[in-house]
Amino acid sequence: MKLSWKQYDLQLKHTFRISRSARDVASVIILEFEHDGIVGYGEASPAKRYGETLETIDSFFRKINFERFDSPLLLEDILNYTDSIEQGNTSAKCAVDLALHDWVGKKLGVPLYKLWGLNPDKTAKCSFTIAIDSKEVVEQKVHEAEEYPILKVKVGLDNDKEMITTIRSITDKVLYVDANEGWKDKHLALERIKWLKDQNVEFVEQPMPADQFDDIKWLRDRSDLPLIADESVLRLSEVPKLAEAFDGINIKLMKCTGVREAMRMISTAKALNMKIMMGCMIETAVGVSAGAHLSPLLDYADLDGNVLITNDPFDGVRNIRGELKLNNKPGLGVTLK
Repeated sequence: MKLSWKQYDLQLKHTFRISRSARDVASVIILEFEHDGIVGYGEASPAKRYGETLETIDSFFRKINFERFDSPLLLEDILNYTDSIEQGNTSAKCAVDLALHDWVGKKLGVPLYKLWGLNPDKTAKCSFTIAIDSKEVVEQKVHEAEEYPILKVKVGLDNDKEMITTIRSITDKVLYVDANEGWKDKHLALERIKWLKDQNVEFVEQPMPADQFDDIKWLRDRSDLPLIADESVLRLSEVPKLAEAFDGINIKLMKCTGVREAMRMISTAKALNMKIMMGCMIETAVGVSAGAHLSPLLDYADLDGNVLITNDPFDGVRNIRGELKLNNKPGLGVTLK
């Protein structure tokens, strides 16, 4: 079993600005897992918010030794071992998880959604993200996103109302609103949510910092809109407690270590009667396609990371007017351009 990896610098169509950062380039690492002449692809998109960088990913990959395993089909054993190497490193672990699942699908000759018995015609509708920007640029972004039926709007700075009002001057589409922990005061958060209630907003994602859990509980008791956890949830063990403060969770493969754990988080959240959303970082078609294979199980999909960039090195799932179109290729269904 052979691992190799390469960095790709993804160019964003527009500056991607959220409440705590902005960037024009997102660097990711593509992992290749090779065995028996079959190559499986995985992806790691690091986030400093979760303690990862390109350097930590490279360091983690160098610590992996699969010599103890006879076959890549021993997914449970291999991924438990990978998870045990070090704490954290979730996107690096995700790359291994995706590459192994891609390999298994190719070995068996089936797409992952077929392996899991899911219906590709039931993928969740996908939103298109409008990041924080000036009024003029927001107008441009909304016009460029005309084909997408749902917009996800980043807020959390002083221009929240301008962002929403600008969008509403152009379209009345359903909006998902994501504050990315930007509202630090619970009374401010409640005021913003009350205003958003009349703006055809479906829900508010991560209104306050993850470490203000009691404030989020207070807010949820008074909120006119459902609250979805993002930065508050990384892995499976956190899901049960979050039911006290949120109406749903946003699962990201890069946060939770891959599709194996994501499946378990989906089952747990459903048992707790929570809504299920799947999001992504800025990623290539490798990471986005992996999430799309799970989309028949979701209430909401925010898997647009690859349509926000200009130089995706891979072909995979297609996003056609917000419909995620899975192909019939084995594994993740991705090919290097």
